[in-house]
Amino acid sequence: MSNPALAEAEREALVRDLMAARRAVRAREAGARARVDAAKHALGERGPVWWDDGAPDWNRHLAKNTPYADWYAALDSDATDA
Repeated sequence: MSNPALAEAEREALVRDLMAARRAVRAREAGARARVDAAKHALGERGPVWWDDGAPDWNRHLAKNTPYADWYAALDSDATDA
């Protein structure tokens, strides 16, 4: 999701840049992947988060090492019970 604090005109311009960069990737143009990455960073889709809800970020953690460990373990046992 794009950063909702971006002005609509700025967001539209960045999306156009992103789409052009994606077409360049398909065409195997040099530097195209870097352009995609730059556009995604500018849109807020990559890089530092633009929101702060106070909740810890459990991304990039194994489910078994998070507060969701019991839920995750139950999923595995449900699959073997079926």
